[in-house]
This record gives sequence, C-alpha cells and structure tokens, in this order.
Amino acid sequence: MRNTNWCVITGAPCSGKTTVIRALAQAGYPVVHEAARRTIAAEIAAGRNPREIRRNPLAFQRRVLAAKLAEERRLPRSETVFIDRGIPDSIAYFRFHGLDPAAPLQHSRRFRYRRIFFFERLPMVPDEIRHETPEAAARLDSLLLEAYRMLAYPVIPVPVLPVAARIHHILERL
Repeated sequence: MRNTNWCVITGAPCSGKTTVIRALAQAGYPVVHEAARRTIAAEIAAGRNPREIRRNPLAFQRRVLAAKLAEERRLPRSETVFIDRGIPDSIAYFRFHGLDPAAPLQHSRRFRYRRIFFFERLPMVPDEIRHETPEAAARLDSLLLEAYRMLAYPVIPVPVLPVAARIHHILERL
C-alpha cells in the first residue's frame, strides 16, 4: 500500500460533496470530480438515458471503478488533492446493488488516502443524474461509512454547514 496526500470527500448522495469540490477547485485546490457523475454525463451526451445507463448495475459500477482507478493512477501521490468519492466508495455501491465487492476491495488497498471527510446528509434533491430515494441515500450513507471503517480509516465528520464553513472545517483538519 502506498501512502498519498489525497483527501476523499464522501457521503451519501445529496450531501453537498460536488458543491464543495467545485468551490475547492475555484479556490485553486487540485480536485478530482466524481467518476460516476462524469460517466453518466458522457453517456447522456452520447444519447443514452439514465435508466439505460444503469440497467446493468455490474457493468455500470465496473465502468465507474475503472474511471476512478485511471484517474488515481495519474495523480501525484505527494500532492494534496481533493477527490469526490474514493475507490472504497465503490465497495459500498457494489454492496448496495448486491454485487460482489472483491474488485473494489482489492483496489482499495493499493493507495492509502491522507484524510476521509464524511459529509452529513442533506435532504434529497433528485436531478438528471441523482435518482436515489431518501431511503436509498440513508442505506448508502451507512454502507459508505462501513467501507472506510473496514479499511481502518479514521473518518472525519463534516457537519451540515454553509459551503465556506465546510471548506474551513476541512482545511483546518488537514
């Protein structure tokens, strides 16, 4: 396992991760945007609808995992980078869909993240890409926390705060 200075921002769908990642990027911090959102957006641009894209959960989760792995291979390990959903998030999503999480579990042991920032949930607001119910979001919240704890990561909770306060909360804990 290789140590990195990468910081993961994770939590249930609709917890404000993407908003904070965008704000960090605007402030000049290196970031990696969420692989699932990028994958879905690219497929929608190619003419597929979200139902088609997610029809085969195993194929979709494998594509997302492959995108995360490719992105992380390119990152300098010594640089502080904020990542919207790390490899262990795939463990939770595989489990959520009743899939064997062996592949994301194996890949989760390649690199060691510096910090895991776990965002408290906000009320669900569905959009073109996010489609989970509040119940599904609650279950994913638990599975995500379990995945990081299983890998012995200390998880830093990030309470519901305005964006600037969340960023301050994160930066104080680097």
